[in-house]
Amino acid sequence: MVQRDRDDAGRARNARPRDRLGRPLPPGSTGVARIPDELDLAPQQTLTFAQQLLDDGLAFNAHEVLEAAWKNGPFAERMLWQALAQFAVGLTHIQRGNHKGARTLLARAVSRLTAYRPEKDKMPYGIDRPGLVAHAESLLAALEAGEELSEADLRPRLRG
Repeated sequence: MVQRDRDDAGRARNARPRDRLGRPLPPGSTGVARIPDELDLAPQQTLTFAQQLLDDGLAFNAHEVLEAAWKNGPFAERMLWQALAQFAVGLTHIQRGNHKGARTLLARAVSRLTAYRPEKDKMPYGIDRPGLVAHAESLLAALEAGEELSEADLRPRLRG
């Protein structure tokens, strides 16, 4: 039986280093800094950190930051944070050359961003829902058309 890395609570954790795209590297390799599993930031800090990671081309790490907010945040906002995390995973799939996976995750992100209805229909924390939806739809159209995407195309603005 294969032994897996586990945290103190017994949950499976992969302690192997990862490359810029989040792919595991051989044990002992030097990878990019990992996002702590127990990360718990305030929403504005989460968005600032995730934006910095996206701007640096580290969509996988941005996904991990946004996923922590999704799992730790208030129930009423979970769909929003899940959408943002899925957007970042969609970008990760583009970076890895997995266009089918990118289309699936970007479509899910658009669906959740569109379905999320905050109180008084005002997006919290300055999140730019229309801009993110338009950006994801633009990426989906480019993928469908087989167009080449630049690094700049993979750096959405989370806030307006």
